[in-house]
Amino acid sequence: MDLVIIILALGLLMLIAYRGFSVILFAPLCALLAVILTEPSYALPFFSNIFMEKMVGFIKNYFPVFLLGAVFGKLVEMSGIAESIAKTIINLVGRKRAILAIVLMCAILTYSGVSLFVVAFAVYPFAANLFREANIPKRLIPGTIALGALSFTMDAMPGTPQIQNVIPTSFFKTDIYAAPILGIIGSLFVLCLGLLYLERRRKKAQIAGEGYFGFDGAGEETAVTAETVNMSAAPSTNSASIGRQVLAFVPLILVGVANKFFTMSIPKWYPEGFDFSKLGLEAFGKVDLATVTGIWSVELALVLGILTALAYDWKRVTTGFQQGINASIGGALLAAMNTGSEYGFGGVIASLPGFATVRDSISHTFTNPLINGAVTTNVLAGITGSASGGMGIALSAMGDKYIQAITQYNIPPEVMHRVVAMASGGMDSLPHNGAVITLLAVTGLTHKQAYGDIFAVTIFKTLACFFVILVYSLTGLV
Repeated sequence: MDLVIIILALGLLMLIAYRGFSVILFAPLCALLAVILTEPSYALPFFSNIFMEKMVGFIKNYFPVFLLGAVFGKLVEMSGIAESIAKTIINLVGRKRAILAIVLMCAILTYSGVSLFVVAFAVYPFAANLFREANIPKRLIPGTIALGALSFTMDAMPGTPQIQNVIPTSFFKTDIYAAPILGIIGSLFVLCLGLLYLERRRKKAQIAGEGYFGFDGAGEETAVTAETVNMSAAPSTNSASIGRQVLAFVPLILVGVANKFFTMSIPKWYPEGFDFSKLGLEAFGKVDLATVTGIWSVELALVLGILTALAYDWKRVTTGFQQGINASIGGALLAAMNTGSEYGFGGVIASLPGFATVRDSISHTFTNPLINGAVTTNVLAGITGSASGGMGIALSAMGDKYIQAITQYNIPPEVMHRVVAMASGGMDSLPHNGAVITLLAVTGLTHKQAYGDIFAVTIFKTLACFFVILVYSLTGLV
């Protein structure tokens, strides 16, 4: 019965999210339903001391990352940096390679810290323009954007500042560059399979006579209109224009370089951590630097990225600055509260008797901690429809056990970091995932029309996680 209660709560939350209702409200309600069905008198204590503690703890640690990432992404869009990068990539790979161009653009933006949700809005106009000119079916756009933004640059590439790669740092006391060789191998696995798949889909559609608007050429552009995007197919010969295109990459590169610099420098700034008692503020305790270095590094790097994005085209940014910044802040609040609410939900579920049954079942089935972590995180991310939410549930419930297990098996914590991060971004993108719903809404397509290609990318990403475990097991590479 305890297991049925957990399945009921998880299934209900998945259904509610799929229907488009906010998990900020319904995650605690579903969690409390599970508690009430277990023992009604536990409801209020579980809400105050587990759900709210977990939710607030998550927001305390990660909200600045959401906020700064959203502001940076908005400024990249408003300053014209995204448009300039698009032109550069198209000049390099050509308009005929529209799929590759869009994947690369998404990858560059997400690897530089731009929010996954922001990338969908920023890239779609360029994707629609290129796909229309190349007469590639519009229904392939969501899968293409998903490959570039929701797969390898989200959690596999070492150094990516996306939240899915930041969360494990506080559990395993690693940094976002954990297991670089395995991360790169996993990224290439996903990228190559994804491009081969999408190109095969494109060729199949071409042979069948299917164009951008379908088989009959009829249809109208929906959602964001791409007609306003003006990109010349010929490389620019104007030196000033070329200079601007080169400068457009500076904020993105700076975020990555600064991230690495701060990761190495912060421990030197605080070699003994930081003890508030030395200031007479005993109530605030001592900062464990190992748990915050990865987070602080990302935050400081994004601040520098924001300043350079502002400097790129100050006049253009100031036009509609207030509206743009307010919109990005609202988006950051929504994303952080959604994930925090799912994190709180996970904390409650992990405290119920039924979860011990699930945990022990997985543990007995998969004794290898890497496979155990991958399966658990993947399943929970799929059920909740959230990579960070599923990871949060897994690590909050089993983080200590994973640390003990990798110590016992002599597995570097960096490897566990990379495996759990990659697993979170596997089956998370089921139909009820917020990013999937947003992506389809932006492109004006339905699940029936375009979700199949997104799911294919999801499968490649899931396989990549286990491929990386195999590579480590055979070679010991980190």
